[in-house]
Amino acid sequence: MKKQLMGAAVLAALATGHVHAGALDSGDLTISGFGTVGVAKSNTDDVRFVRYNQAEGVGDGVRLGLDTNLGLQASYKINDWLSTTGQVLTRKGPRAGFTTDLTWAFVKARINDEFSVRAGRLALPTFLISEYQNVGYANTMMRPPIEMYGQVPIESHDGVDLIYQRAFGELNLSVQPYLGVSRGKLYAANQLSTYRAPSRGIAVSGEYGPFVVRGAHMAVELHNDAAGFSAIAAGLRAAGYPQTASDFILHGQRITFTSIGATMDWNNIVLQTEYAQRRPKDPSIVAGSNSWYAMAGYRVGKLLPYYTHAAYHTTGTTLSMPAGLSRATPLGATVAGILGPVEQSSDQVGVRWDFSKGMALKLQADRVKPKAKSGSLIGGPAVYTKSVTVVGATVDFVF
Repeated sequence: MKKQLMGAAVLAALATGHVHAGALDSGDLTISGFGTVGVAKSNTDDVRFVRYNQAEGVGDGVRLGLDTNLGLQASYKINDWLSTTGQVLTRKGPRAGFTTDLTWAFVKARINDEFSVRAGRLALPTFLISEYQNVGYANTMMRPPIEMYGQVPIESHDGVDLIYQRAFGELNLSVQPYLGVSRGKLYAANQLSTYRAPSRGIAVSGEYGPFVVRGAHMAVELHNDAAGFSAIAAGLRAAGYPQTASDFILHGQRITFTSIGATMDWNNIVLQTEYAQRRPKDPSIVAGSNSWYAMAGYRVGKLLPYYTHAAYHTTGTTLSMPAGLSRATPLGATVAGILGPVEQSSDQVGVRWDFSKGMALKLQADRVKPKAKSGSLIGGPAVYTKSVTVVGATVDFVF
């Protein structure tokens, strides 16, 4: 089981030269893929439960799109030291309906046994499972905890990275500095916007037997053209608050993100945990935040029951309500709502069944408990504090 999971992770994480069974391998060209077919529903239509950066979610009715996706990947070995990799991913995201995006497109140059350089469209190594978070088969849980992975919904960038890998006895060390620019669409505050974010950072990971530990740090300068925020800024400017109006527009505000996570797969015991902090460095509507989750499972034959608890809360924004702006006015109420705290926790109980080679069935129930604004419940009141139950079933596969 562990070897199968690692094989799927390698498939998604790129080009180490290993090919998962079932992939098309024609000499120097390798074509492989992964996917998830899933259904889910919640117990209410008051709000919709969504994954991070997703415009459509599920309510009190069975829907297909919450977790369903399909990824196709092609790698071509040009020679012993140069290769290319491309990946497209179809799923529901910040726009209505299913869309297909080019998620990877890079050239990799192997300098020697320890160093390699990549250039092009690359996955951002922000989290513990960033490189394979969309590969359902590579993960125990049905979906990455939204409390954690919703903090940075940016998954890729156009740039370069350097990968250093070396074994020190039984310890395998990897260091990955990177530099680039992320571009794309974001769905936040019930609106679609276009963003640009120059990014730089580093990820360091170590593997020792059944243990994997990874730490990452990233700094971005976020530009966002959300029309709704521009309208609010215009209202603030007209009301006599030009500085707050300027800070409401994301025009290069600096934000840092730091995470550390670990996994263990030992004697049928499966553990995974992660902690992260987001910190704005300039006045911004993006709040600071802390989040964490812990997952524990125990393998019984081909079954793996598991439990996860996750939590998220904001540490406050670098903006505050203008002293003379009344919350009783429509503009004041809107600004207060945007600057208000976000706090949520959730519990997930599920089971994974590896019923066939390269295929797994998962059943999972989530209990989402917002204490203020929620990061995964949209389409309802600005502040919704009722608990929501979400149930789902998925079939994950790799080929």
